Amino acid sequence: MPTVFEMIINGEIPSTKLYEDADIVAILDIAPKAKGHSLVISKKVYETVADCPTETLSKMMEIVKRLDARMREQLGADGTNVFINNSPASGQEVPHLHIHVVPRYKDDGLSFFPPSTKYSEGEMAEYGKKLAL
Repeated sequence: MPTVFEMIINGEIPSTKLYEDADIVAILDIAPKAKGHSLVISKKVYETVADCPTETLSKMMEIVKRLDARMREQLGADGTNVFINNSPASGQEVPHLHIHVVPRYKDDGLSFFPPSTKYSEGEMAEYGKKLAL
């Protein structure tokens, strides 16, 4: 069964397209966190970042950069949140890689992150060893 993004890409569901080329499409989110909230979507289905070729991800990030600049210029955004919900555990609802770009304004009251946690004694060093590239 095709994802909602595949149906948008194939023209089966209407969308407000902001950008499109052979590999990428950018649209306005239909359930925005702020007006102008956009999604940058790979046309080929990759479920997560790990599945996506570096070249495609790089092209997606170039469009993210352009949208960030446009939001600042045209919407007067003071900043943006750029994020990927990468698998269902992170909140990914559509199993098709997409990058959110949300315009932000000083004191807009939006919050996307849970409260911070703390490391116990020595735990940060353990995580550092596990995650070092």
